[in-house]
Amino acid sequence: MGRRDKGKGADKRTGTAGSGAPRCTVTVCRGCCCGTPKVPGLDHAAQLTDLRTSLAGVAQVRPVGCLDACDRANVIVIQPSGEGRRAGGRPVWLGFVNDPDAARDITAWVAAGGPGLVDPPDILELYAFSPSRRIRESLDG
Repeated sequence: MGRRDKGKGADKRTGTAGSGAPRCTVTVCRGCCCGTPKVPGLDHAAQLTDLRTSLAGVAQVRPVGCLDACDRANVIVIQPSGEGRRAGGRPVWLGFVNDPDAARDITAWVAAGGPGLVDPPDILELYAFSPSRRIRESLDG
């Protein structure tokens, strides 16, 4: 084991967990529509807390401002780990993530390896969408 692998949590420069394993990034839109009362019937703060708690040490969960896909609020983007990207994984955009079951399905998939390493549960196909290139590039930037 290398020095960074001795269990002090994530290395912020490499995005790796204490075990040296690469991590997915779960980007949670919390802009003008997502995460607001404009999407009723969901405890948005609890959703974010649950994602962070469930994926602690497994993935980085980061809230961001508007991802410009407001017509699909709430939006969550799963970006593959380095290993997942090398295996052909690409970011997966999910919209209408407005119930706890969907968040649990996302959590289970990411914990198992995420894009490129493990196929998503079939149910997540109902949430998947392809944003415009401009929107995708804004997340990468």
